[in-house]
Amino acid sequence: MTEEEMKNLHSKIDTGVKAAIAAAIERHRKLGRSISIMQDGKVVILNANEIVAIQNQQDSGK
Repeated sequence: MTEEEMKNLHSKIDTGVKAAIAAAIERHRKLGRSISIMQDGKVVILNANEIVAIQNQQDSGK
């Protein structure tokens, strides 16, 4: 496999993983379930209402 093919494959994998994570987070939000994230080196538990705020921050580039 060439280096260009490897870069392309890595990009596709990265895109797929990000889409799967976003789908899982959205599923938790819709079902009213909490999620755990790392924030400032600590585990933080977010309830479903707080998930939207985190997604909005990520979408705006913060």
